Amino acid sequence: MGNENGTWIMYGVDWNDSQCLHTVRDAINYINEVGFLPLFKNDIPGFSLEERTVPDYWWCGDPEVDPWEWRELIARSGEVAYGKFFDKKAGFISKEWLPYFANYRRDGYDFDALWDDEKASRRQKKIMDVLEAKSEIYSNELKVLAGFGKGKEKGFEGTVTDLQMKTYLCVRDFRQRKNKKGELYGWPIAIYTRPEILWGYDHVTSAYKESSADSGKRIIDHMQDIYPIATSAQVKKVLGVK
Repeated sequence: MGNENGTWIMYGVDWNDSQCLHTVRDAINYINEVGFLPLFKNDIPGFSLEERTVPDYWWCGDPEVDPWEWRELIARSGEVAYGKFFDKKAGFISKEWLPYFANYRRDGYDFDALWDDEKASRRQKKIMDVLEAKSEIYSNELKVLAGFGKGKEKGFEGTVTDLQMKTYLCVRDFRQRKNKKGELYGWPIAIYTRPEILWGYDHVTSAYKESSADSGKRIIDHMQDIYPIATSAQVKKVLGVK
């Protein structure tokens, strides 16, 4: 998605293009095939869900063909991790590849160890403490329980984004809120969880047995296989891998 002279432009393909993803199942299968994929167009040509879907169907509201709706369905499926994983922007990581991103991004640290070694911020600790007590939580509730908001801590969105980039958090679902009568209202909002809740601690940390540098190299090598046109500078920016 780009902005040209104040107008937002969606990039993509025709419905009949051989690269077009037609259904949410197509999208999940493709993410599992390539291993990881940003939601929107970025510095690497063709490396996004946007560029493999029909532009006119975005935000049409039909979950059969709307990729914006698909992101909710993909997160809800539990088959693929969804969050702000790529240059602080949204995207997907398969179950197979999440351990390597976790090992590289976390540098082999569980969050408690990161905090003990004074490598995590107090704001991050406040958020992770809430997620230790709750397996999943609405983003607005997390903000309140972690002590963010007017007259309190600032930088909630930035802190949550940083935790997603480090793979300590992901989006489990999007749901409407409930009022005091239990009635649903408003737009669906993000439900946060930890990848360990999604797929289990043993799986998420299964790449800890290798060095974080080796996991980073594994990601780069795979990226060069699936998108050989990507330059090292582009890979570093989009994937956050040196």
